[in-house]
Amino acid sequence: MATQSTAARQRFGDFAPKLVELTDGVLFDDVWERDELSPRDRSLVTITALAALYRTDQIEFHLRKGLDNGLTKDELVEAITHLAFYAGWPAAMTAMNTLKTIVERAEDDIG
Repeated sequence: MATQSTAARQRFGDFAPKLVELTDGVLFDDVWERDELSPRDRSLVTITALAALYRTDQIEFHLRKGLDNGLTKDELVEAITHLAFYAGWPAAMTAMNTLKTIVERAEDDIG
């Protein structure tokens, strides 16, 4: 199990330690580290699933992770636009709004 202070550990460490153990140890230390998909591809799959399922609590973290894993703003914009026709307009608009906020904050930090 991961020993560093993860987001899950910070949020739920004392409240739900088993959930933190599974999140850190199984999801991020095992599933996310498998060689069959690159971190970039895993991010794209995760982001589209979260957007399609309207999982607004998780999308910001994974959009940031996707950018860190090599996805570009333009690729994410295109994926979310494409998704609108399959997952619904409100889900895509919410994901796009979150991405726009992340990109604008990053630009503000740079400039």
